[in-house]
Formats: sequence, C-alpha cells, structure tokens
Amino acid sequence: MAHFIQFIKSGDPLPRLGLVQGQQVVDLTEAMPAKPRDLVLLLGNGNGPTKLKEAEALAAQAPASAMLALGELQLLPPVLHPGKIVCMGLNYADHAAEGGHARPEYPSFFLRGATSIIGHNAPIIRPKASTRLDYEAELAIIIGQRARHLTKANALDCVAGYACFNDGSIRDYQRKTNQWTIGKNFDGTGPFGPWMVTADALPPGAAGLRIQSRLNGKVMQDSNTGLFLWDVVEALCIITECMTLEPGDVIITGTPAGVGYARTPPVWMAPGDICEIEIEGIGTLSNPIADE
Repeated sequence: MAHFIQFIKSGDPLPRLGLVQGQQVVDLTEAMPAKPRDLVLLLGNGNGPTKLKEAEALAAQAPASAMLALGELQLLPPVLHPGKIVCMGLNYADHAAEGGHARPEYPSFFLRGATSIIGHNAPIIRPKASTRLDYEAELAIIIGQRARHLTKANALDCVAGYACFNDGSIRDYQRKTNQWTIGKNFDGTGPFGPWMVTADALPPGAAGLRIQSRLNGKVMQDSNTGLFLWDVVEALCIITECMTLEPGDVIITGTPAGVGYARTPPVWMAPGDICEIEIEGIGTLSNPIADE
C-alpha cells in the first residue's frame, strides 16, 4: 500500500511527485532516475499498477536528501491535469430521494474540467455569481492503465488507486438546465486529495468504506460505499462501453444523502467555513471556503 501525492516545495515552483511515509515524504522527483514530476507520467502508457510498485521499491532506497516534511509542503490534486473527470450522479438511493428523483435505472453522468479542481487545504471558491455553494462527499477512482470494454472479471485491473473528492456544486446554476455541467464546473470548487491511496491498500473496489462530510466539525453526510447503486466494477464497465479510459483519468462516484440544498433551511458553505471529506482507509480532505 502507498500514498502518492503531488506537491510544491519551497524554492521550486514546479509540481513534484512524492510518496508519503508517516509525517515525511519521499521526493520521487529527486529519488527516481526518470525524475517524474507528474503521476500520469509515472503511470505511463503501460501497466500503471506495476509502475507504482516500482516507485515504492525505489522510495525504500531513497537517500536522506530526498526526504521532506509533509507539513511543510503545498499539496496539489493527486492528478494535476486529468484527461477526463467523469462524474456519476444519483449513485446512492437516499440522495436521489432527497432531491426528488426516483431510483434511477441508469447512472447520471457529467464531466468536470481540470480548472475546477483544487488540492488539500486550498480554498474552495464561492463565486461572484452565487452564494448557493454546496458540498458533496465522494470517492474518486484514479485510472492506472488504458481500458475499454471492461468486464466484471477485469474491471479493477485498470484502477491505480482512490482518493477523496468534494463535488462542490453551485446549486442554482446546476438547476438552470437539465444538464448539470455548468453548476459543477465553477473554478476552484472541486477539492481532490489529499493523496492517492493505491488500490491494494483497500478492499476490492473500495467497497464497504465509511464516507463522511463535515462542515465546521459537524457531520453532514455519513454513509458507506457499500450502498452504491452502481459499485466501482459496474461503473467502470458502464463507462467503458462508451469511452476509452486512460492513465490519469478520474471517475467520481456520487454522493450520499445529507447535502446542504436538501436541508430545511438549506445549508450553504460560506467564507470562513471549513469542509472536510473523510473516507475510511484513505484519509481526510480539508478545505476552507473563500470568496472569489
């Protein structure tokens, strides 16, 4: 098992790739011969999970000069520029119900752009256009190798790892049309991280993991990935009926009940708030809220 991060360290404005070891980080950009600065470059075009194991082995032999203090680093999203961010909606029956939707027969899908994502501790931006900024705790799947027409037998072979995601949503813009994309793509509304946990660290398909959101320490959502309507295997099979997944692509798997817009009165995130997403076995993604 391993925790891979993208980060910036003092004195170097360019992103670097690291492997977390407790409160320290092995700077893989320093320790590996190819000096990778990006997780997608490390995954390459071949067998991504094997490349991750090779990086772990090299990290175990890293010199002291490659060790950094985790607390001194600026963390970035685990994948800096995903080729695709494919998001699933209404993947928990209780969330579908709280939004007035019948239990769906097929997942809802929309895409996010890379400019919407931010890393751990970076501020979620409440835009000038609206104050209706909502949180959504979600599991992210990070693809490790090229895949098309996956089956239940081989779907998990393409998964490099998992991370936390907060599908921050501008609800009034989301509901301006039947297509949700515009409300899901405001800049700086999609926290992603704090790191990628490799698939071998979790149950197959990240099944049975507790997932929570907390706003200023108060639990807002509390559920389990075992309650997916379409689990990770099924989601990957459905998506690859349509499109080829490539290393570094990200799948966002939907949120459970408890979101802000469904509460009475509604709860919107505001500047000064702190929103946390915690997934068992992965970690806690924490972000303050700030105005644009």
